[in-house]
Amino acid sequence: QVQLVESGGGLVQPGGSLRLSCAASGSIVSINAMDWYRQAPGKERELVAHITSGGSTNYADSVKGRFTISRDNAKNTVYLQMNSLKPEDTAVYYCNARIKTPTWRGPYEYDYWGQGTQVTVSS
Repeated sequence: QVQLVESGGGLVQPGGSLRLSCAASGSIVSINAMDWYRQAPGKERELVAHITSGGSTNYADSVKGRFTISRDNAKNTVYLQMNSLKPEDTAVYYCNARIKTPTWRGPYEYDYWGQGTQVTVSS
């Protein structure tokens, strides 16, 4: 069993900052790419930031220059530092990871999701 547990969401004023964390635990052989997604009310889930196992990153245009994704492979944790937050950043933020776990056939990669953490940007 593998779990992704997110933390760090909350209420912040426009222009403020938050740092989200997502820790993976359980039977983990290795972790490949890790992502942050978000879903605002009435909208589809969208990819916010992506980081490979080697540390290469990509961002949605709407967050470039404001958000930074990073990971600590020793802690099986991915972070999202969010600065200069705007009301339109309000959403539930989810982490996603491709994790290789042991099976009777050998290690196999599955896609895992966290439970989501609410970020609200409002004055």
